Amino acid sequence: MYIWEQRNWPCFEWDESALRPTLNVIRLLQGRVLGKTEAAPGQADLDVEMDALIQNALRTSEIEGERLDVGSVRSSVARQLGLDRAGLSTRTTPETEALVELLLQSTHQLDEPLSRQQLCLWQSMLFVQGPGVLGNVRVGQLRGDHPMQVVSGRLDRPNVHFEAPPRAQLDAELDAFITWFNYPPQGLDTLVRAGIAHLWLITLHPFDDGNGRVTRAVTDRALAQAERQSVRFYSLSAAIMSRRNAYYDHLESAQKGSLDITPWLLWFLDTLKEALEQALLRIDRVLMKAAFWQQHATTVLIERQVKVLNRLLDTAGEEFTQGINARKYQSLAKVSKATATRDLAELVEKGCLYKLPGGGRSTRYTVLLG
Repeated sequence: MYIWEQRNWPCFEWDESALRPTLNVIRLLQGRVLGKTEAAPGQADLDVEMDALIQNALRTSEIEGERLDVGSVRSSVARQLGLDRAGLSTRTTPETEALVELLLQSTHQLDEPLSRQQLCLWQSMLFVQGPGVLGNVRVGQLRGDHPMQVVSGRLDRPNVHFEAPPRAQLDAELDAFITWFNYPPQGLDTLVRAGIAHLWLITLHPFDDGNGRVTRAVTDRALAQAERQSVRFYSLSAAIMSRRNAYYDHLESAQKGSLDITPWLLWFLDTLKEALEQALLRIDRVLMKAAFWQQHATTVLIERQVKVLNRLLDTAGEEFTQGINARKYQSLAKVSKATATRDLAELVEKGCLYKLPGGGRSTRYTVLLG
């Protein structure tokens, strides 16, 4: 029996006392994140917002197995936040532009009620190029009459993890969710509301495709409303991506379980706690980046050197944890090997990079901080 087949669906139950310790920790972490960003020098808080939005766009897509181009996402975020950043690629794609707009829409105008039209619009923004090659995705409208199942495994032996409510009852189910979301019960903890909203909407699975990304956008709206803060400084999607297998396991368990959703809420809140802990580390790195450019405000650099330094400094660039070598520089800057070697030597001379221990054929360099 699926959770939506339970007699009292969707009257969820949970043990508030079991959630209280984690809720208390989360609220302390939220305060620390806001405190760090408020104390950030100059426009560093905008850099933190930009970083969180890049993470959100990349990771909410990765959860669904789709990898976006980091440079395009970064450019779309910078453009839509109105930030001018030297060394950023100006190349964007319709997909990254639409996804970033969706993420911004989801956390702005927090007093506007959620509507079915809004959900359908957000889903359509995930398919700006149309329904895809197979043409079997309804874009901007609710799913069709066929059963909606979450499956894995071989085509001839599918493993059905979950089946959503039938289409005949979807309209009434979705209306009930939207009413609850817009007018939550008095006294409901706002963070618990975000966890319930996530489970409830993903269980309805209202679209042919895009349900996960739309659900995470709605969850972000619930969190923004909980904090009364439309600017996001952390990414729940990044924390979910780091524990993606557990995410699907906990969803499946909750969707096949009883209306007591305490285990799901405990996992959701623990993941939110991890998102805030990740944010504190990332904020430190963003502030280091701001300090680096302040230190090198008068250093004469050419555009490609700025671009590569930004990639090394950027907190979305974990691929450079081991530094960069001439071959990688060559690839990023689109230059010859000789030019790459010369550029790297100049950056060392100007105090922007230093050589990592080792050397030989693959000398590696990393950013010189402080």
